[in-house]
Amino acid sequence: METPGSQSSLHRANLERVVRAVRLAGSLTQAEIARTTGLSAATVSNIVRELKDGGTVEVTPTSAGGRRARSVSLSGDAGIVIGVDFGHTHLRVAVGNLAHQVLAEESEPLDVDASAAQGFDRAEELVERLIVATGVDRAKVAGVGLGVPGPIDVESGTLGSTSILPGWSGTKPAEELARRLGVPVHVDNDANLGALGELVWGSGRGVKDLAYIKVASGVGAGLVISGKIYRGPGGTAGEIGHITLDESGPVCRCGNRGCLETFTAARYVLPLLQSSHGTDLTMEKVVRLARDGDPGCRRVVADVGRHIGSGVANLCNLLNPSRVVLGGDLAEAGELVLGPIRESVGRYAIPSAGRQLSVLPGALGGRAEVLGALALALSEMGDSMLLDGSGAGAVPASTPAFT
Repeated sequence: METPGSQSSLHRANLERVVRAVRLAGSLTQAEIARTTGLSAATVSNIVRELKDGGTVEVTPTSAGGRRARSVSLSGDAGIVIGVDFGHTHLRVAVGNLAHQVLAEESEPLDVDASAAQGFDRAEELVERLIVATGVDRAKVAGVGLGVPGPIDVESGTLGSTSILPGWSGTKPAEELARRLGVPVHVDNDANLGALGELVWGSGRGVKDLAYIKVASGVGAGLVISGKIYRGPGGTAGEIGHITLDESGPVCRCGNRGCLETFTAARYVLPLLQSSHGTDLTMEKVVRLARDGDPGCRRVVADVGRHIGSGVANLCNLLNPSRVVLGGDLAEAGELVLGPIRESVGRYAIPSAGRQLSVLPGALGGRAEVLGALALALSEMGDSMLLDGSGAGAVPASTPAFT
C-alpha cells in the first residue's frame, strides 16, 4: 500500500500529471510537458521513458523553435473515445483515439425535435456501425462525449428548456445513452462543445480566454475562462441569445421581448427574405447568396453581424476575452459578417477590451461540436486505466499497456 507523501505515491502522482497533460493536449514536447506540469526536465525525461517502455506513450522526433525536440503523445492503441452531436437537423458521430486522431466520422439528417427515443436509437446504431467500421476493440471505449442543442442542468443532468426540444422534455441524455452503450457518457450543450472543439483543434488554439458564438435555430455562446469551459452553477452560462437589445422588440421564445436571438437566429431572419427569395431558404443558402453578391442577403447578413457584435461587446465588457470565434453556417460569410461584428464591438465595448479582442471564423465548420464532444470525453476520462490497466480497455498487469 502506498503511503501518502511516500516516494512511490509521489512518483505515481507525477506519472498521472504527465499523462494528463499529454491526454488533454494531444501531443507535447518534453519541454512543454515540463512547463505544463511544473516538473523538472530530468524528471519529465525519466517519466516519458518509463511510459514509452510500458507502451502508454509514443515519442517521435520533431522541432521546436528551430531546434530538435521529441513530441510525446498517447499511444494510438491506448483506447478510443466517441463523440455524438445532436443538431436540430442532423446527427453526427466521430470515433477518435487518445492521440487526438479521428478514426471515423459520419453524419446523417435527423429531426431531433421529433422524438428523444428516435434520436437515441439512431445514435446507438451509428455508434455501433462506426466501431465496427474502424475495427477497434469495443472494450477499449474509454468514454463518450454527447452534445445536445439545449442547456443541461449541471446537478441533475436533465435537459433544461423544453421550449427548445419539446420532444426531449424530462430526459437525461447522458444517462440514457450510457445505459444503451454501457460506457460512461458526459453531456454538454452544443455551444460549449463548439468552444471546446475550436479550443483544442481550431481557431481557439493557443488562447485561454475565448467565446464561441453559434448562430443557428437559436443563439448560444460557449465560454472558455483560463482554459476551461465555464458553465455556471446551473449550467446556463453563455445564453447570449437572451441579452435584451430592444424592450419593444419581437417576443422571444423565452418570454421576453427583443432578445438578441430575435434579431439573429434563423427562425427570425429567414422570413425577412421570403417575399423576395421564396420559402425554401436556409441560413446556408442565404450565406451562399450573400457571398455571390445578392444585395438583400448581404444586407441581412450584415445586420445580423451588427446585432451579434452588440452581444459580443457586452461579453467584452463583462469577461474581457482575448478571442471570439464565430461558428455555424453564418461563419462561412467571412468578412461580410465579421466586419459588422467588429464594427459593433468597436462602438459598444470598452476601448481597452475591444482593442485586445480578435474576432475569427471557426476553423472546424459543422464538425466543431462533434470534435468538442471527443475533447469532452478525453478531458473527463481518468488516467488510472492508462497506468495500471483498470477500467475500459484494461489489459493484464503483466502485459505492456495497450500495445
